[in-house]
Amino acid sequence: MSRVAQIFVALLALAVFLLQASLFVIAEGQRALVVRFGAPVALLETPGLKVKAPFIDAAIVYDARLLLLEPPTEQVILGDQKRIEVKTYTRFRIVDPLQFNQSLRTLDQARIQLGLAVSSALRREFGQINLHVLLSQDRDKVIAKVEREVSDKFRPLGVDVTDVRLHRADLPPETSQAIYDRMKSERQREAKELRAQGFEWAQQIEGRADRDRTVILSQAQRAARVIHGEADAAVNKLLGEAAAVDTGFYTFYRSLQSYRQSLADSAPTLLLSPDAEFMKTFKQGPQGSVEAKTPQAAPGAAQASH
Repeated sequence: MSRVAQIFVALLALAVFLLQASLFVIAEGQRALVVRFGAPVALLETPGLKVKAPFIDAAIVYDARLLLLEPPTEQVILGDQKRIEVKTYTRFRIVDPLQFNQSLRTLDQARIQLGLAVSSALRREFGQINLHVLLSQDRDKVIAKVEREVSDKFRPLGVDVTDVRLHRADLPPETSQAIYDRMKSERQREAKELRAQGFEWAQQIEGRADRDRTVILSQAQRAARVIHGEADAAVNKLLGEAAAVDTGFYTFYRSLQSYRQSLADSAPTLLLSPDAEFMKTFKQGPQGSVEAKTPQAAPGAAQASH
């Protein structure tokens, strides 16, 4: 290769190098700050191919879209001295690259400072409330105070904090277990009290039922005795009237009743003497005046069965 060709190739390479050093691209949703020897000289907000002075200018590109900050979970002490584990997330946007570069320099440094500010505001606000506030609608007001405090602090730094929210707020595992055990023992105590109260009520109901049963049975037995006495009186009256009308028939009827009761309560076989007084009605009949004519029975006993 000739010397002229070598010089041409060297100049071409130098031109390509200078072109690369002086050109840069701004994508959609980005902004660029051109800095010369550490001092800002231009702010480029439109996307496209841009030119800067090679070697002396530097282009710092910032994302103009919403950015997300999710710090690790931390423990916070509430106003009632209870500890909770809190995890937050924050959305922010770089709205002034010049102020941002002068105050925070890099995005990593901005994330660190923003995380510290959110944690400090969160601890300060949560330290003034009790646990029941986090479980009510007032929680949104507390988070709004945290967001307003952080936003006011970072707005002069070129950062717009648009949202600060709680991802979760839980009790530590050991505290949750202690609260669960306390709730369990409280419910068991209430269950024992309810069982004892129910047992007392059951005894009272059973006592009233037994008393009512005794009263009802006593009244029923008394009414039954009254009715039975009245019935016996009516029977005796009827029997007296019947005996006055026909004494012989009354005597015969009473004898048949005696036979019924005696024979019903006796064994399958009943042994009687033919001349026994018990057999008198069978011999004489209902009139009671005519002697029953029966053959002479052999010595011994006659057998009647039913």
